[in-house]
Amino acid sequence: MGIFKENLVVIPTYNEIENIEAIIRKVFSLSHPFDVLVVDDGSPDGTALKVKELQQEYPGQLHLLERKGKQGLGTAYIHGFQWAFGEGYRYLFEMDADFSHNPDDLVRLYTACAKDGNDVAIGSRYIKGVNVVNWPMGRVLMSYFAGVYVRFITGMEIMDPTAGFICYKREVLQGIGLNDIRFVGYAFQIEMKFNTWKYGYKITEVPIIFTDRTKGVSKMSTKIFKEAVLGVLYLKIRSFFKTYIPKIEAEGALKASVTEMV
Repeated sequence: MGIFKENLVVIPTYNEIENIEAIIRKVFSLSHPFDVLVVDDGSPDGTALKVKELQQEYPGQLHLLERKGKQGLGTAYIHGFQWAFGEGYRYLFEMDADFSHNPDDLVRLYTACAKDGNDVAIGSRYIKGVNVVNWPMGRVLMSYFAGVYVRFITGMEIMDPTAGFICYKREVLQGIGLNDIRFVGYAFQIEMKFNTWKYGYKITEVPIIFTDRTKGVSKMSTKIFKEAVLGVLYLKIRSFFKTYIPKIEAEGALKASVTEMV
């Protein structure tokens, strides 16, 4: 591996033409440098075309992966992370395109990992009360009690296990084995945190204010929520039959064993 790059923000998109230019420009205006990778699932509204246009303005900083059709949030992030491994980024971020996550908080998530010694930093809506703006009360309650349910079933102490605003150290994503991730919707975020926790990585929650989108259309559905409810039970049951040794450590031990045999 050559010289490491530092920060990459992965942003999955589907029909985000109303938000994509503004979110990209905001990230590039931050005091700390972040590169951006947009993973677009064939948006018919021209989201990818807008990103290509902006690439002329931000060469080497703004990247685009185009996929054919909607393939799910989870696979978009995994696709983006795997691309980032090849490019040598140290810190990988998940962030929505719709400004529900404030890009200013990227710096706080970075600091929590790069300077405070954590392996994962979660932008949490519930670590200090309920910090959600513009959500109907029904959705707030659903999200909050989803967290209660996840903590009860899994034993994790993470207050916002469904959060989607996260900083991962590269080693974490390599260690948990992205090819083993099974879920693609709402449950993807829970599975990622559950695996990170089971593998023993150091996780912290950074309080944020979550603001519901004002432009574009939410991708949330009852199907996605149902996947999360059943997925938590699957994760817990599967954990009884699985040994959690980070993949990179296991590979290192195997290489050492082979060397000794030779």
